[in-house]
Amino acid sequence: MSNCQPAILQAIPPLARYLVYTLIPETDPRAALRALKTAADGERTLAGLGQSLVTALGRGIGELRAFPEFSGRGIDVPSTPAALLLWLRGADRGELVHRHREFDGLLAGAFRCTQVIDAFTYDGRARRDLTGYEDGTENPKGRKAVAAAVSSRKGIAGSSFLAIQQWEHDMRRFETMTRRQQDHCFGRRRSDNEELDNAPESAHVKRTAQENFEPEAFVVRRSMPWAEGGRCGLVFTAFGASFDAFEAQLKRMTGEDDGITDALFRFTRPLTGAYFWCPPVKGGRLDLSALGL
Repeated sequence: MSNCQPAILQAIPPLARYLVYTLIPETDPRAALRALKTAADGERTLAGLGQSLVTALGRGIGELRAFPEFSGRGIDVPSTPAALLLWLRGADRGELVHRHREFDGLLAGAFRCTQVIDAFTYDGRARRDLTGYEDGTENPKGRKAVAAAVSSRKGIAGSSFLAIQQWEHDMRRFETMTRRQQDHCFGRRRSDNEELDNAPESAHVKRTAQENFEPEAFVVRRSMPWAEGGRCGLVFTAFGASFDAFEAQLKRMTGEDDGITDALFRFTRPLTGAYFWCPPVKGGRLDLSALGL
């Protein structure tokens, strides 16, 4: 589909910077968003708008809603909404820093940057998480990827719905596990990425097997590792034609539907959780016509 933001269906870049913005109280964001329409091409810079921003414009996007918060069975999944997300993609960290500064200036009249996450590709050919396991193995491809990630609904066709979480790994705890225990957390062998038939029901693969849901719960994952000082983890990034598939997987991970918690929670926890609407593009610019802009 030619009018979705290209970054949604492209491979992850070597480097990225995630920028989270809040809307400054009692300001009109329209001028800043008109400037953003030209500056964010959807490829080098993907843009996502949060529910609070859409509401501030007096509009509504039917599928856009608040990220679901969960607490129970020793785990917490927080909801940390924001007005705007920019995913800067590139191959040079210095260039990303300068682009960040440009966007801060462009949006200064209405938005304030409240979070910055620098991310990168680890073992680019295999797209590995810092644990060494491949990420996004079951991503749909081609037309199936378009169907999973891009809305065809009239009025917002070409747009996508982004679920994003920053997960922090306890690498010391992970490294105390045996290789067998680690493999059983994921449900795959790290050595060859083969799925394990004898993995426990808590294995991440069994919790989130997209084809096993009714209806099937396919999303397009574009997650990237992050690190800052001695801390590290994964920026989980999933695009869908709606949030339904992601929420089905999240409920299964937290054990909300069957009481079995995903084994990943043994060594990693989400720090954030937010939903964004990623508008389509038209002529290389963001198409914000659904918001009257």
